[in-house]
Amino acid sequence: QPKGVVHSSGGYLLHAAMSHQITFDYHEGDIFWCTADVGWVTGHSYIVYGPLANGATTLMFEGVPTWPDAGRFWAVCEKHRVNQFYTAPTAIRALMGQGEEFVTRHDLSSLRLLGTVGEPINPEAWAWYDRVVGKGRCPIVDTWWQT
Repeated sequence: QPKGVVHSSGGYLLHAAMSHQITFDYHEGDIFWCTADVGWVTGHSYIVYGPLANGATTLMFEGVPTWPDAGRFWAVCEKHRVNQFYTAPTAIRALMGQGEEFVTRHDLSSLRLLGTVGEPINPEAWAWYDRVVGKGRCPIVDTWWQT
């Protein structure tokens, strides 16, 4: 049986806003993208509550990272000039397996911070994320939260 967790509105909203601002180095005008499903605690915390409480522009994405091809995430980052990109190691590993060309054909110079969430990231995926996506210039925030 699923068990619900009740978050008090003030404490939860304050934590979502503060952790969004501090953890992801949010500054006014930044464009933040958390690729999580909005129904997951990470999704509603970092797609909706945290960013909007800080007045941020946040992207909401419905779909998969490999359709119409494995460059989908990077095309969205390029089109919307995303500054902070936050996704799961599972997605990183899947995209890593598709090859670097899906990343390198996009201008990702707007990115200044990368994040991971939901599970530990293995060293190979971390190195690929750093080298190929972040070009060695974006810090990677490897987060874990608890419901």
